[in-house]
Amino acid sequence: MRFFTDLLLGFRSLIKAIRFIKEYKFYYYMIIPAILMLFIYYLGSILLSRQNTVEVTNMNEITWFLLYLLIEISIAVLMMKFAKYLVIAILSPLISAISRKTDKILTGRTYTFTRQQLIHDLKRAYRIILRNILWEYTFFLIIFVVSYFGWEEPRKSPVFYLTFVIGFFYYGFGFLDYILERRRMDIDESVSFVRKHRGLAVSIGFVYSVMILLPVDLGRMFNWSIFFEDPLEFIAYFLLHLILWLLASAAPVVTIVMATISMNELEDRNPADVKRISKSED
Repeated sequence: MRFFTDLLLGFRSLIKAIRFIKEYKFYYYMIIPAILMLFIYYLGSILLSRQNTVEVTNMNEITWFLLYLLIEISIAVLMMKFAKYLVIAILSPLISAISRKTDKILTGRTYTFTRQQLIHDLKRAYRIILRNILWEYTFFLIIFVVSYFGWEEPRKSPVFYLTFVIGFFYYGFGFLDYILERRRMDIDESVSFVRKHRGLAVSIGFVYSVMILLPVDLGRMFNWSIFFEDPLEFIAYFLLHLILWLLASAAPVVTIVMATISMNELEDRNPADVKRISKSED
């Protein structure tokens, strides 16, 4: 029952987060994520367009070519699987600042911010991200092996869909920890709290995942050959992928505001369940 209650709490907070961002003009924070997403999409388009035309003539060249290919494929897989974590890691200072400002507007509490605190927050964020990556990858391997032995096509097995839910949980965990850290919870306490409120983590991670994985195609977006052949088609594709790019860029901002609002509502609903903030200054 708690799972579904927290799940609904998270999804309700999405609407409130959108209104909050509009009211307090938080959309300016989306400029940096937009630039980052543009770079990631550009890098992805390069990887997709690469074709290996290397000619090998002896065993030594074959060995080095296979090693190079293995490294390239591994990097591509990691980029596809953990790109969402990469965005969180790179934008960690911005995400933390947005959460603090959101909390200040909602509660009136201000926070002492020092260089040492920034370094501490970054170290903790990266530890949480690394922990979540390892756990998610472990569960992914277990589910994939089970699916492999039970179905001819593992990715089409019902069990395999659990990997998405697990991913939602860990992405949501990453955003919630920014707020839990301000409530002076250590990592073990944060883990315990998020396990208790799995539904909230899943809803937050779901929104983040859906927004950031929107299919943006920069090749179609800037394909000027289509413009000269069919201007209306070019404009339609350009506007479509521009909107998708902006939505993906908004994902970190919307998600952290959504997480902060959810935590404050959870604190108001059940104060004993959330540690009071001891870093605040009146």
